[in-house]
Amino acid sequence: MSGQGWRTVDIVVAAAIAVAFGVVFWAWNAVWAAATPVFTFLPVAQNLLYGVWLIPAVLGALVIRKPGAALFTELVAASVSALLGSQWGLDTLVSGLIQGGAAELVFALYRYRSWTAPVAVLAAIATAVGAWIHDMPLYYPELGLGGWIPFLVFMAVSAAIIAGIGSWYLMRALANAGALSAFPPGRAHA
Repeated sequence: MSGQGWRTVDIVVAAAIAVAFGVVFWAWNAVWAAATPVFTFLPVAQNLLYGVWLIPAVLGALVIRKPGAALFTELVAASVSALLGSQWGLDTLVSGLIQGGAAELVFALYRYRSWTAPVAVLAAIATAVGAWIHDMPLYYPELGLGGWIPFLVFMAVSAAIIAGIGSWYLMRALANAGALSAFPPGRAHA
C-alpha cells in the first residue's frame, strides 16, 4: 500500500464506483421488488439477491486500497440510491454506513495489506453480517433469532459469491483492461 493519504484520483474513482453502483442499487431495488413473487415458495431465499447491494464496499477497497475506501464507496452508493428514491428511504444511508463499516473492519484486520480473493470474500461476508444485524430487528422483529438465522445464511452466501468473488474478478478485469493503471491492482497487472 502506497501511503495512507488519499489522492485526488482516489477520491474521484471511489466516487465514480459509488455513483455507478448507486444507480445499480436504484435499479436493483426494482428487481428485488419484482422478484418477490418468484420466492413465495421460500421467501428467505430472496436474500440470494442481496449481494449486489454489498459490492461497492468490497470493490472500492480492492481498487483504492486505503483506509476508508470501503466505507466511502458503500455510503456514497447508498446516498445516491436514497436520492434516486429508494423504497427504504433514509434507512438506506444507515445500511450503507453499517455495510461499509463492516467491510472496513476486515480490511483493517489485515492492516490494508492483503487484497486476495479470500480476504474479499471475508469482507463481503462481514458486510452481510452487518446488514443482517441491522435488518432483522428493524424489518423482521416478529421472527426472533431462530427465524433470523436462515436470512444470515442466504445473505452470507450471496455476499460471498456476488460481492466477494464478483468484486475480486471485476477488479481484476478492470486492471487487465488498463482502467486501473493509477492504482495498485493496475500496476500489478501492467
